Amino acid sequence: MRQGQGAAIAPRDAAITVRGLRKAFGGQPVYSGFDLDVRRGDILAIFGPNGCGKSTFINMAAGLLPADGGTILYHGREVRDVRIGYVFQNYREALFPWLRAADNIRYPLKRLGLPRLEIERRLERLKAGFRVRFDLQRYPYELSGGQQQLVSVMRALAVEPEVLFLDEPFSALDYETTLDLRTLLQDVLKRLGVTTLLVSHDLEESIALADRLLMLTRRPTTVADDVAVELPWPRTSATLSEEGFVTLKRRCLAVFEAAVAGRA
Repeated sequence: MRQGQGAAIAPRDAAITVRGLRKAFGGQPVYSGFDLDVRRGDILAIFGPNGCGKSTFINMAAGLLPADGGTILYHGREVRDVRIGYVFQNYREALFPWLRAADNIRYPLKRLGLPRLEIERRLERLKAGFRVRFDLQRYPYELSGGQQQLVSVMRALAVEPEVLFLDEPFSALDYETTLDLRTLLQDVLKRLGVTTLLVSHDLEESIALADRLLMLTRRPTTVADDVAVELPWPRTSATLSEEGFVTLKRRCLAVFEAAVAGRA
C-alpha cells in the first residue's frame, strides 16, 4: 500500500493524485516520496503533530508553495489549469478591508470576467445556501470573526471550485461559532460535492467534517493511519457524543499519541 492510500481508489474516481512528493526545508526532509489519492467529492481531513507539514502539503497542492519533486495532478492536470478555492486561517488578513463583504465575494468573479447577472446569481445562491442573516453591505471590520470567516468561505466557493482547500479555518473562532460554521459548511460541501482538503489541529473537528482522515507522523512525514470516517451525514453537535464518534476518536487519539511519541 502506498503512503496515504487506504481503500483502493479507481483512477476514474481520483480527483487528486499525488506521486513521489518531496519537500525539504534547510536540508531537512518534510516529505520524501509521498503518495496519495483523493476521491472525487470527498472531504479529506489532514491531522498530525505540530510541524509535521500539514499546511505545507496543502500549500503545495494549491500551487502556493513549490515542491522539490514529484507530481500533484487533478484529473491529469496541473493546479494552474484547475479552478480552486482557498480559505485561510487568518480571516482578518484574508478579506479586503476596503471592500464591503458582498464585494469581497464578487471580487474573484469579476476577475474571471463573469457577467454581472451571473455574479449576482451566484451571490444570492451562496446567501441562501449559507442562510446568511447579516448585512453583506457592511465592511469586514464591522463583522464578527465568524461572519468574516463565513464571507471568506463564500468567496472561495463563489468560483465554483473543483477543489477547496481549508487551512485551519475555524482555529481563531470561539467554540459556539465553530459549531455553527461546521454545520453550514458540511451541508454546502456535501450538497455541491466539492472535493475538499481540510487541515485542522482539532481532532474532533477533523473527524466531524471528514469522509476520510489522514493521520500523519512527525518529520520526515509519513502516514500513521488512513481512516475512513463512516459516520452518517449530517453530523450535528449530538454526533460528538454518539458511540461511533467516541470510539473513532479514541482510536485516532491513540494513533496520534503514538505519532507524537515517534512510535507510528
